Formats: sequence, C-alpha cells, structure tokens
Amino acid sequence: MELSNSLTKQHTPPSHANHSVRTDALSLESVGCCICETDDAAPVAVGEDFEYRTSEDTFLAMRCNGCGLVYLNPRPSLDELSRIYPQNYHAFEFNEERFGFVYKVRRRLEARRVLSWCRNLNDDARIIDVGCGDGFHLRLLRDFGKPGWNIEGIDSDERAVMAATRDGLKVHQGTVEQLELSKASYDLAILIQTIEHVADPPAVLRAVRSLLKPGGTLVIVTDNTDSPDFKFFKGRHWGGYHFPRHWNLFNEESLRALARKVEMDVDSLSTIVSPVNWVYSIRNTLVDWHKPQWLINRFSLESPGSLAAFTVFDSLHQLGGRGALLRAILRRPMENRSQETGVRSQNE
Repeated sequence: MELSNSLTKQHTPPSHANHSVRTDALSLESVGCCICETDDAAPVAVGEDFEYRTSEDTFLAMRCNGCGLVYLNPRPSLDELSRIYPQNYHAFEFNEERFGFVYKVRRRLEARRVLSWCRNLNDDARIIDVGCGDGFHLRLLRDFGKPGWNIEGIDSDERAVMAATRDGLKVHQGTVEQLELSKASYDLAILIQTIEHVADPPAVLRAVRSLLKPGGTLVIVTDNTDSPDFKFFKGRHWGGYHFPRHWNLFNEESLRALARKVEMDVDSLSTIVSPVNWVYSIRNTLVDWHKPQWLINRFSLESPGSLAAFTVFDSLHQLGGRGALLRAILRRPMENRSQETGVRSQNE
C-alpha cells in the first residue's frame, strides 16, 4: 500500500480476543536522526500498533536523507514504556509452555548461532547480553556453553528481569548507560533484537564499548531495512516496524555509520535468515483489513507452519545476501592502536 493512500485512510481497530484497545492517546515526543543529529528526513510509512493495540495512535516512520536510518518520529515518551510493552509481551515470557514446537526449534537454531560467536573465547570469558528480556539467550549460553563462562544480562523492564532471575540467571535491572558495571572487563557483548528498541543507540554502544576489554567483541542482530520484506511491505505493514516499539531501524549503510560514530571497528556485516518479519507483515495486513481472527492466528510466533514456510522463503533471499536480519560483529579497538592513531593525528 502506498504511503499517500495510508495517510488518508481511516481505520477502526479490529477486536482481538487477547488484546484490549486503549483509546487514550500516548504521550509522544519529536526526535531526529540519532546518527546525523538532524531532522532532514522523509516519511516512508504510517502505521498502528497492529500487534498489541496499546493505543489507537497512528505512527510515522521517517528515513534520514543523510545516513538512511529509519526512525519513529514522533515516538512514545519514556514514561510510556510500561504501556507499549504490555504484560503479555512475548519477550517477557518466551518459553516452551507457551510457544511449544516453535520454542524448541528456535532454541536449537539460536544456540548454534550464539555459540558460533563464542568460538575464540577463553574458558573463563565474561559475556553480557544487553536487552536480555527473559534471558532466552543467557540460558543458551549457560546450557550449551563452557561451564566457566561468567554470563550476565541487562534489562530495564522489571517483569523481564524477574522472569530471568527466577531461572537462576544473573541479570542487572536498568540501562547499560546508567548501571555501574566494571569497565573494560567483558570479552563479548551481545545485542540481539535490542538496538532497534532504544532511544539513543550511540549512547548505548558507547556504554557497551566501555565495558568491553580492548579487542573485545560486540555482536548486533537487528532488522534489515534493505531486505525484500521491507521493500514489499514498507508503506504500512512491515513487521519490522513493530509500531510503536521499534524506534531506530538500520540497513548496512546506517549501521556502519553508527559504528564509526562510536569508534568501533566492523569485523563483519552480513544478513541472516529470519521468517518473523515476513509472517508479521502478513499478519499486520490481515489485521488492518479486518480479516477473520482464525486466519490472523495462522501468522504469529505460535504458528509453526507459517514460520517454517517463510524460513525457507527467506533462505532463498539469504543466498543473495538479502536476509531479513542484519548481523554486525564489531570490535573495540586495541588501546595501543588508538594511541598510535592519536599520535599520528598530532604529528599531522
């Protein structure tokens, strides 16, 4: 659907068995591009909270004309976080009891991915998961990694932290910018589907950088705005918008620009397979078009059939380097290299 048509269309929220619709408007704030620090941007999409119906607000996604970052503007103020992340938000309780076969498959696939980032870590490595939710990836590291690894998480939501700590995981409540953790002491940090949720990605990455040892690694996994699913559904229904919870969305160009801004080296930047945005793009379309609930329910995180089908579909795009997610492996520069760079700059 074209953006111009979406802007003029009137919508009535559909009824949902599991979600009540809040009719009072969210408190919103205007922002600019967090990388270029300007508001030189053009609209690319307008949409609603199709998934949780936390409000009847309409949201606008903008694309920065400088770096290509896609960002929500205006976006909910920070005091609205508990509302836009409702009690039944999936990341607060992603478990086998609720998600069944989907959980089992994802657990196996994600364990393989996460451990591939840990191949060169020592037996006593320190690892921190920033934005860990209920601790899904921490459990994978604990259950499948080396027994001597020191594994920790960070999440700002009390509900997520409680879910993780109930399982015996060490999780700090707060933001990485505010918590007083030991500097230059972690070997690996991971931000898996996290950077798109935060208000100030450069501040988050600078804070993470300060926690890493010189030469330490940061892995970022996030939605890809150069993917085929984005291009097909970008005007309104793309699952990666996750209105109004995804505030900053990246492509390769903007993610590299972010790494330069925070002075981290890019070891690699590639795409990986994920069916989720394909599935939720279709779901959002069905919700918006008031289709029957039984049909809508065929497209969700609890729908193994649609997830399997679009895993195969996205795998075909991945062959051409156009998978649904971006994976960036960044590294904190070694101190001696940073010092040498400073000396050269002074000599010049």
